[in-house]
Amino acid sequence: MTDICWDEAFCSEGANCFRFGLDDQGRAYIGSTTDTTTYVSDSMEALRALISAVKSGAADHLL
Repeated sequence: MTDICWDEAFCSEGANCFRFGLDDQGRAYIGSTTDTTTYVSDSMEALRALISAVKSGAADHLL
């Protein structure tokens, strides 16, 4: 299994906290701070597109 280097947790309004990580092969990760074994993994570009869609309101139903 690849080691993931996690950034400091990001907490938005309310109790929603997320963390972003990167492994040594350049794959990006988004995970919850409450469940450290479950996360979404994809390329940096794909996760950047997901975050942009959420910020623009196009994917707010995913939250």
